[in-house]
Amino acid sequence: MKRLFRRCGHAPGALSLEDQAAVDVFRAMLAALRDPEPWTPGRCQDVAVRIGPFVERAHPRPGDDRGPDIIAVALQHPSGSYAPYGARYRRLGWLRCETDKILGAWSPAYEPLTHAAAGLDLPDDVGMVPANYGVHVEARRSDGTGYTLLRLGPYNQTWLAGHDADRLNTELAGKAATVVPGFTVTAKAAPFDVSDHESYDDPYETDATVLLAAAIAREPTPPRTPWTKTSWPSTGPSAKTARWAVMPGMPRLAPNSSLRWSGRGAAWWSGTTVYWSAVPKGR
Repeated sequence: MKRLFRRCGHAPGALSLEDQAAVDVFRAMLAALRDPEPWTPGRCQDVAVRIGPFVERAHPRPGDDRGPDIIAVALQHPSGSYAPYGARYRRLGWLRCETDKILGAWSPAYEPLTHAAAGLDLPDDVGMVPANYGVHVEARRSDGTGYTLLRLGPYNQTWLAGHDADRLNTELAGKAATVVPGFTVTAKAAPFDVSDHESYDDPYETDATVLLAAAIAREPTPPRTPWTKTSWPSTGPSAKTARWAVMPGMPRLAPNSSLRWSGRGAAWWSGTTVYWSAVPKGR
């Protein structure tokens, strides 16, 4: 039987260009494994994740890559998201990826370690469960500010999330603006935020309408507006009435007035200046 062997590294003479390229790729792969580029949460950069003995390229879902324990990713062909998948590299949708499976930021040096480089398709079980959709019940003010009242999920299928969102909006019909004073409450389907999975209620264990009623019941009752009343005098003082406290005792001079030209000073009406002195007791 005849076997063909490639050139051995111990053979005499210089390496061919093809062999040198293979050595460079191998060295780059070892360097990437030994000293991977750190992955930074929140930057939506492709990452290298372990899938069994292989390493795959994964793209985080925008806004759902904060961690710290779990992010949502989509496995991609090592050549990039626009490379054809073909029959041997299938799409799996968004998956829940534990951050301890991430080696670091993706580098082309990892490509020889992928299923595609070995001529294999992705396995049926990649060790990640789907990161599907949820339902967010939000309370919003007229200026757009507000908060999330309730989160439901994850849903195994998108249409189920939309169905429950419609059910909750039907339940809120006619009272969306009154169940939480000052806010309008609506439900909508949204991507399941795996980074904040602990804040979700499971709609498969308890009906969505029951969970909504419980969330509304947990809302604090706003304090009643205190009752106040302002009383106005029936007749106010004259605009030309002097109202000053006077010193008690016997005055030396009685109050008097004299005419003078209009101008600054204690002038109450044109041409008259008033002088004050103490008012005697009993007068």
